[in-house]
Amino acid sequence: MEKFKGPAVVCTTATCGWRALLLPQLNRQSLYMYGSEVAVEKECIRQLQSGVFVIHPFSLMRSYYIMCMMAITFLNLIGIPMEIAFLDGDSGLAWEGFNVFSDTLFLIDVALNFRMGIIAEDGEEAILDIKRIRVIYLRTWFIPDLIAAFPIGYILLFADLQYHNDDNPSKTNKMMRILMFVRILSLIRLARVSRLVRFFNEVEKVSDANLEVVRLFFRILSLFMMIFLLCHWNGCIQYFVPMLEEFPSDCWVRKENLMNATVIVKYSWGVFRALSQMIALSYGSMDAPTNYVEMWIVMVSMVSGCLMYTVLVANTTAMIANVDPAAKEYKSKMSRLEHYMTFMKLPPELQLRINNYYQARYGGKWFDENDVINTVSSALKEQIMTVMCSRLLNRVPMFKDRDENFISTVLQKLDYEVYQEGDIIVQENVPGDRMFFIDHGQVLMENDSYERELCDGDYFGETCVLTKGKHLATVKALTDCQCFSLSWDDFQEVLEGFPDVRKDFENIQLDSDGELV
Repeated sequence: MEKFKGPAVVCTTATCGWRALLLPQLNRQSLYMYGSEVAVEKECIRQLQSGVFVIHPFSLMRSYYIMCMMAITFLNLIGIPMEIAFLDGDSGLAWEGFNVFSDTLFLIDVALNFRMGIIAEDGEEAILDIKRIRVIYLRTWFIPDLIAAFPIGYILLFADLQYHNDDNPSKTNKMMRILMFVRILSLIRLARVSRLVRFFNEVEKVSDANLEVVRLFFRILSLFMMIFLLCHWNGCIQYFVPMLEEFPSDCWVRKENLMNATVIVKYSWGVFRALSQMIALSYGSMDAPTNYVEMWIVMVSMVSGCLMYTVLVANTTAMIANVDPAAKEYKSKMSRLEHYMTFMKLPPELQLRINNYYQARYGGKWFDENDVINTVSSALKEQIMTVMCSRLLNRVPMFKDRDENFISTVLQKLDYEVYQEGDIIVQENVPGDRMFFIDHGQVLMENDSYERELCDGDYFGETCVLTKGKHLATVKALTDCQCFSLSWDDFQEVLEGFPDVRKDFENIQLDSDGELV
């Protein structure tokens, strides 16, 4: 059961009944739009307090309604050309009933659009004011929707009933001509294709708006549906035009002996000819057009095929360009780096090490870590660093059992660093100002008196972060190493906020090897 809470209003499907279906749902889409659960609850309250019947763009009813209308519209766009071209008035009661149902649904849709909330162009609010919705709809899609919703199905049903109940031959012939005219007129219902495009756009807007994968899926789906409809309509036209001419002796239908064939065979040949012309292949269309009508059909097919190919290539290129921008940015950076190294005439060995560093540091995806960390809230930043580094600090004796706030502050001062195999991370007897925590990798720490290998979870350089003295050993990377470092300056800045902890660290003593006593 859906539930909506606010400071003063609580609405559930039990207390509000059907009105709860009109309110925005608490899901990823609404959270992306409004930013928080509280904001979604306030939006529910705003709609409830308005006291008018408006369907919110993020409501459950709107979601189901769009899916239903998409299915009905697509079936109409497939069935209407098939009925006109191949069924020749013998569509049957089931199809006529579906036509009447569709026309009724589209008329209801026109009326509902005056009560359908609209997502503003800036994407920051949903327009729920009745007057604004009415003005926007009347200025945009009202006329096309009204034309597409013209109730041809009712006219055809009434005309068919008159045709079958009338025994007068003259009236019957007249009624047949009227039926043919009405069936041709019913082509205006193909204007419903605009509704399909708009439904796809609306679904793309409100479906996981922060996920590029979802948007890409709907773009690909809508693109292939449009291409399929174009081929389908063209195939129906291939058969429909000879039918209007009562199948002249030189038309392709008679040449292929399709006069008494089944609908599926006729349709298959029509689509085959359409595709042959659209992709500019003569196969499947051996003979030249026999009259100017067929010639125009062929030319229109070729032009529509060129447009289809252009749209397909353009959309595919755009989708490829928008896929994995981080990898594309990495390649761009690496290209500029290659130009720089060539211009500076760096030795090949050094160029290889630089390339290997970038691969180890970024893994083929370019991102600015500081920019990412600095753009999230302090609470999220703390959680990110806690997940990444808290286990590293807990293994260091001087950080064990410390105040949680102190540890959280230290975590936010850590810097991520990468070293390649063979790199000297620190040099013995060289002044140091930072401590290192090994996240992944293996290093060798050595001086004149000992050697020691360190790996994941180990640390070194703690004397420098405490005393800013010299390193007591040389540390060399045995493998590619991912480390976090804490500088002396940042550590002193943290200690200024925790005077009690500072006193404890001032009492810490080190032995001759730099180990904590």
